[in-house]
Amino acid sequence: MLLDISHIRGGVEHIERRFEPSTFTAGDDAVRVAEPINLVVDARKDGTKVRLTGKVETSLECECSRCLETFRVPVDVTLDLLFLPATETAAEGERGIEEDDLGVSYYRDDAIDLGDVVREQFYLALPMKPLCREACKGLCPTCGINRNRETCTCESVWVDPRLEALKALKTRK
Repeated sequence: MLLDISHIRGGVEHIERRFEPSTFTAGDDAVRVAEPINLVVDARKDGTKVRLTGKVETSLECECSRCLETFRVPVDVTLDLLFLPATETAAEGERGIEEDDLGVSYYRDDAIDLGDVVREQFYLALPMKPLCREACKGLCPTCGINRNRETCTCESVWVDPRLEALKALKTRK
């Protein structure tokens, strides 16, 4: 999945690639690619700077944060990424990140790994707390059933144990 940028000489190269979901098996990730990935980008090279503009489309499968059911999240991300060559000083050790560094990625040996670019966009496209639907009721904390499919008779009143002493004072009066 490497993009060879050595043959781009100050112009624009249009790239259309399709990756199968099996290309992005992550092992212990909670996210799975459910559909083929369509990547359409224009690579513009200006000296050593390379700008990728375009879009990534697919569908990801992840677990709901409340009910743990799997559901699909459509991904349709617009890209505008700047790549600079990785120099020895940038690659070595730690250095402070400046405001201009936030939108910059680095490449080595005249190649950009499109797999890393796509994977990064997947993580950025996912919500912080994925929900199968906005009104998801989640799991019952007592018996563990999915409240979206079944109802239970468990009592869901929670009393803060730190306030038991105050409750005792109230009942005495």
